[in-house]
Amino acid sequence: MAAPVRSSPRRDGIATEHQRAVRRRRVLLLLGALALVLAGLFLTVGVAGSWEFALRMRSRRLAAMVVVGIAVAVATVLFQTVTNNRILTPSIMGFDSLFVLIQTAGVFWFGAAVISGADVRLRFAVDLVLLVGFGALLHRLLFGRSQRDLYVLVLVGVVLGTLFTSLTLLVSRLIDPNEFITLQDLLFASFNGIDTQLLTLTAVILAAVLLGVVRLLPQLDVVALGQDTAIGLGVEHRRVVNQALLAMAVLVGVSTALVGPLTFLGLLVANLARQLLGTHRHAWTVPGASLLAVIALIGGQLVLEQVFGFNSSLSIVINFVGGIVFIALLTREPRQ
Repeated sequence: MAAPVRSSPRRDGIATEHQRAVRRRRVLLLLGALALVLAGLFLTVGVAGSWEFALRMRSRRLAAMVVVGIAVAVATVLFQTVTNNRILTPSIMGFDSLFVLIQTAGVFWFGAAVISGADVRLRFAVDLVLLVGFGALLHRLLFGRSQRDLYVLVLVGVVLGTLFTSLTLLVSRLIDPNEFITLQDLLFASFNGIDTQLLTLTAVILAAVLLGVVRLLPQLDVVALGQDTAIGLGVEHRRVVNQALLAMAVLVGVSTALVGPLTFLGLLVANLARQLLGTHRHAWTVPGASLLAVIALIGGQLVLEQVFGFNSSLSIVINFVGGIVFIALLTREPRQ
């Protein structure tokens, strides 16, 4: 009787990893197919009147959701990697609070009529310069040359975000109540009325940043293991973290300046991508989180338009669901 053939542990490990890779590819393909189906429904469902006009308007909004979804997802994955904490988002650094302060101060100083009637490209440029400049300056002063801990940078960002929120509350009390209504419209993320030139510029910036991020993906896998481990494995930890933080600042800046803040979207899709794909490797989690963000934005907007008839805001729904996920992560984190 022939003896049973025994497989080596190494061969079993290779086979298991191959099966996991196949499963992850299938998950990404399913997410991509779902995103395409939702995009097709968004472009065609409920069209009344001129198809040419409807497709032109909807395709612009669809492109904006794709660009913003990818930017927010990638920025969150990068930030969670360098901070080694999956319950943090770039908004904790004060970007969203600064955006709200900029809009509030603009309405206070110039009036709601001037701000609403201003060229959207000028408003985009001001918001982008201030947001990216804030991120770059904060990084330069606290993490650029000195050997200070990364968490000092995050802590200062939290303090500044609280300061921006307090200033916003102070200024908002001084604004005329009639103008305050206009201000509220500026503070919620909206994909309506996106300027084509601004969308094109944002897409170009996103593509340029993503090219740099793709080159960092293998090193980010090592950085996620911790600073000492990364340095021991030959990765220039500080250089990789610097580049990741600057890329995060640019991505958050362009997405927020284009449509407004989406606080919990990144937190939601980044953690869901890790759960679905079963890995922390960035070659999988970055595209997975990006596809999930696109699905969330398109699907959420489609439901709001066709089911609720624009009676709510997409950012409110996303922040509500994301807030629940955030609380769940906080309660589960000590057990892991």
